[in-house]
Amino acid sequence: MVLYEYPFNESIRTMLRLEHLFDRLGALMEREAALDHHFALVTLFEILDVASRADLKSDLLKELEKHKAQFNAYRGSPGVDAARLDEVIARIDGAFQRLNALNGKTGAALAGNEWLMSIRSRISIPGGTCEFDLPAYYNWQQLLPVRRRKDLMGWAQTLMPMAEALQVLLGLLRDSGSPHKVAAHAGQFQQSLPAGRVYQLLRMRIDPSLGLIPEISGHRLMVSIRLMRQDEEGRLKLAPEDTGFELTLCA
Repeated sequence: MVLYEYPFNESIRTMLRLEHLFDRLGALMEREAALDHHFALVTLFEILDVASRADLKSDLLKELEKHKAQFNAYRGSPGVDAARLDEVIARIDGAFQRLNALNGKTGAALAGNEWLMSIRSRISIPGGTCEFDLPAYYNWQQLLPVRRRKDLMGWAQTLMPMAEALQVLLGLLRDSGSPHKVAAHAGQFQQSLPAGRVYQLLRMRIDPSLGLIPEISGHRLMVSIRLMRQDEEGRLKLAPEDTGFELTLCA
C-alpha cells in the first residue's frame, strides 16, 4: 500500500517537510559516492532554510510541553498502562530538554562555518560548485567516503535535537488516528468533519497496482479526495471507477 499524507495547517506542513528532508539526509549520508554527499549537503542547507524560521523552535517546544501535560493528566487513571505512559512522557521530556538546550536559532553553529557558507552561497547557482569555483570543496569531495561521512555527521549532529522533536510529535499525531476503509464513487470521495474536533493530518493508503494518484484537499469542515489516472502524455484525468482505500484522520 502506498501512503499519502495531507496536512491541514501550515505548522504540520512545515514539520512534514522537515521530516522528509531529515530522512533524505540520513539516506544520502550512508552512501559513499561524492555525488551523494554533495546532495547530502544540498539537503542540509534546505533544512537550514526551513528550520531557520524564528518561531519554529519555540513552537516545537510549546507542542512538546502541551503533550507532556496532556499525558501527565492520565496518571492514575484506570486502564492506563503506567509503564508505557512513563516511557512516552520520558521521550517527550528528553526531546524537550535537548531542543531547549540549543542556543539561538536552529543551525546557528553551522551559519558560523565560513567554509560551509561559501558552498551554500553557490550551491543554488547552476554549476556553481565546479572545481574552478570552489577548489577547497572539490578537494573535500576527493577524500575517502568515511572521512566525508564523519564531517557530514558532525554538521548534522547540531540539527538532531530538532529531528528528534519532530519524530516524537509526528509519531504522537499519527498514533492518534484510527484507520478505516472507505470508497471513492466514480473517483470522488468527500467526508464532513465533526464540529468541535480539529484534525491536523490525513493519512491515506491505496493499492499501487491500481495506478491511481490522489488529489487531496481539506479544511476544518470537509475533506475531499479525487482519484486521478495519468495518461500517456502525463495529464491527470479523473478515474471513473469505484475504488476502496484506507483513510486515517489524526487530531
